[in-house]
Amino acid sequence: MASMSVVVVGFEGAELVDISSVTSALALANRLGASPNYRIELATIDGRDVTCDSGLRLGAQRALAEVSGADTVIVSGGLGHEDASRNPDLTQHVRRLAARARRIASVCTGTSVLAAAGLLDGRRATTHWFYAADIAERFPRVRLDPGPIYIRDGKVATSGGVTASLDLTLAFIEEDHGAEFARWVAMGMVTYLQRPANQAQMSIFTAAPRADHALVKRVLDHATAHPDGDLRTSALAGLVGVSTRQLTRLFQDHLKVPPASAVRRIRLELAARLVSTTDLSMSQVARRCGFGSAESLRQAFVVRYGTSPRRMRSTHTRSLAVR
Repeated sequence: MASMSVVVVGFEGAELVDISSVTSALALANRLGASPNYRIELATIDGRDVTCDSGLRLGAQRALAEVSGADTVIVSGGLGHEDASRNPDLTQHVRRLAARARRIASVCTGTSVLAAAGLLDGRRATTHWFYAADIAERFPRVRLDPGPIYIRDGKVATSGGVTASLDLTLAFIEEDHGAEFARWVAMGMVTYLQRPANQAQMSIFTAAPRADHALVKRVLDHATAHPDGDLRTSALAGLVGVSTRQLTRLFQDHLKVPPASAVRRIRLELAARLVSTTDLSMSQVARRCGFGSAESLRQAFVVRYGTSPRRMRSTHTRSLAVR
């Protein structure tokens, strides 16, 4: 039986789920009778095992220098992505394989490796929303958009954080074997039946009110993906091509709040997640979530949550420690 070679590129500090979401979905496709099937290998710079950022060891099948070519090359992300993207041997091999591959992809922060290899210059790409600003600063030639779950630009594809790698892999399976086959793989993985590529990464997490109206949804998704952007009502109205008055009426009709209130709630919820799950300074959190200063963030927190962001972080840290 003919096979399509898939090489997953790993490195020290790779994210295990970035790799396993890809390999597990392709392996399930094989068990379900994919024809041609997938021949899957994990390759590292020296062929040695790597330690994932979770601390687990993962065995590699080959060294990148031993790989002469592949149908599909997928670069993992993970906390070690910065060191990986600064490794000239690794980026040279990725560039070499990309020239021969039918498609080249990255998942999560693996975007930085493709960017360092020069494969994203002038292209639109995405990555994990949390690291997007840092990667965009390092690689200004990349048209980085942290909103979508994944982006295809020619034969190059990039995906958002962690489990978004599964959505991208399902898209590849659909491309190779059709939508119905991809649906069976998704069912076998017990996952959502393939989220669309342009679904906003952060819309998955926010608990802000949702609406059935398409235009209101578009505004909410934009605000969630770009919390540090210009989210004034006039700017949002211009984005979707309606008047400020009409946008306000739509929000009142469908969410019972004006656009500014919905935006503020989205920004606060995202800020709360950063406060609870990262060690970013309050000034950094404020900047990433569209607040003018750490003090304005603190005031908004007290009104919304009845506590300061510092106290929320302290409480959350203690609760994690006793689990």
